[in-house]
Parts: sequence; structure tokens; C-alpha cells
Amino acid sequence: MTGADMALPAQDERTLPAVVLRDVDTRPLDEVLTELQAVVEAHGHVVVVCSPATPAPVLRRLHTLRSLLESDRIALFRPDLPPLAVAVLARQLRQLASCDIGPGVLASAGRLLTHYLHAGALLGSVTRLDRVPVDLKQHAKSWLPGSQFAVLAHPQPQLVRLGPDARLDGPEFGTWMIVARGQLPSDWVTATLAPAWRVQGLHEVPPPAESPAWWGTGKLVEFCTFLPDLSVLYQLVTSVRRGTCHWCGIDVIGDRCVFCSATPPAPEARPALTRRT
Repeated sequence: MTGADMALPAQDERTLPAVVLRDVDTRPLDEVLTELQAVVEAHGHVVVVCSPATPAPVLRRLHTLRSLLESDRIALFRPDLPPLAVAVLARQLRQLASCDIGPGVLASAGRLLTHYLHAGALLGSVTRLDRVPVDLKQHAKSWLPGSQFAVLAHPQPQLVRLGPDARLDGPEFGTWMIVARGQLPSDWVTATLAPAWRVQGLHEVPPPAESPAWWGTGKLVEFCTFLPDLSVLYQLVTSVRRGTCHWCGIDVIGDRCVFCSATPPAPEARPALTRRT
């Protein structure tokens, strides 16, 4: 992780602690390089998880560090999710890291597990929201005093103005919910949305520092539902067919190796058959 605020408390006793690369873009390059190299040598492979709202200087420094180490054992994973959901996903990978799963499969599992997250927020304004489609009528209503909007960013974008009939499409399977309260005083997420989605557990954490940048406002209550049980996560990941990366040789799931970015080679064209007369 690139910030301690993205390292959520352990979900269970097996959840491995997160390694936080602090102040990547402001500390001396050689200092951060030495730290990252030590982490790679200690663990063999490293998956750096960051959100789309991570500042550009941090991303540039991460790519520089990976290039200087000339290592295919460092994966940069930046899922298209709000910051709180990214933190939840990183914790799920920390849970799975305690199992007998290879580094390539573990790194690839992040893309698979995003399909089981529902992430959104209650916002006090959508005037600066550019991650979810907002029409002109909704923009105009955002200027009305006291307006609030329920927004679902993943898996399918949805935006409704808060009212007695406001609804968001929730998961069709049992989940837990995590909530991060920003500067918006409202209990709608915990008192209305969570019961409507029939969540089986709920807990709150401080909001990630990158959330206001992602949602376009600090007046928010961010939320994310997820699968909490390690046994369920393990079954999901191990039930997917594995392949071997033709470039670096590690086992992966999906069509792209997260460590070296190689994709399966295109099948060789077969010569056309001609009928003899």
C-alpha cells in the first residue's frame, strides 16, 4: 500500500499485515529503493495496490522503482474502484496470502474479486463528480441546499437523488459492509441502505485520504460490501482455471500476467486445406 490509511484492520487472525510504502514521492529515491528491494527479498514477490486517485507523482515513482530494480517480481495493481473498495480488495489479498496460493495467482485474484464488490457513496454534491455519469438535471439539483445523492460506482454506475424512494441495486448474495464517514452528517447508509441490502455485518473505518479526490467532494459517506470469509475467497480463486505465463513461467489466472504484463501468444495460423480433385 502507498498509505497507512489504506491498510484496513485485519479481517481475521490469518490476515497478513500490510507493508506500507510511505511518502514514496517525497523521500530520497535511493532510500525508497532500498526499502522496496528489502521487501522483495523478504517475500519473493510484491503486489503494490493503489487507487485511481493516487497522485501522479507517486505512480511515476513506483514505475521508476520497478524499472530500477529490473524486477518482474513487482506488480503494480490499480483497480478502477473507489479508494475504500481498493482498501477492501487489498485486505482480501492479504487474507489469501496466508494460503497455499502462488504469487501469480494471488496477484491475478485481485481482478477476479472486484466482481464481488459493491462500492459507492452518499454525496452532498455531484458538481465535481466525474467517475460516474451525471446528467445536467442532476447537476442542477446538486446546487439546491440540502441535496444529497446516493451513488453506486461499481459494479454498474447508478446515481439517485436521496429521498423516501431512493434505491440502489445491491448484491444478490450475502455480504458485509464497511463504511467510512467523511464530512457529511448522515445515517442513511447504515440505517437505510445496509438493511435494504441485508448485509450480515457492518463496521466503520476512517475515510481514506484519497476519497475526496475520487468523489469530487469531502462531504460524503463512502461504503463497500464484500465477502469476508477466507474459505469463500479461497474457493472462488482456486476454482478458476490456471495457466502458466509463457514469459516469466509463474502460474496465473486470467489472460494477462500481473507481474510481467505478458499475454498469451496468438495461436499460429494453420495452412488452409485444399481438396484434391
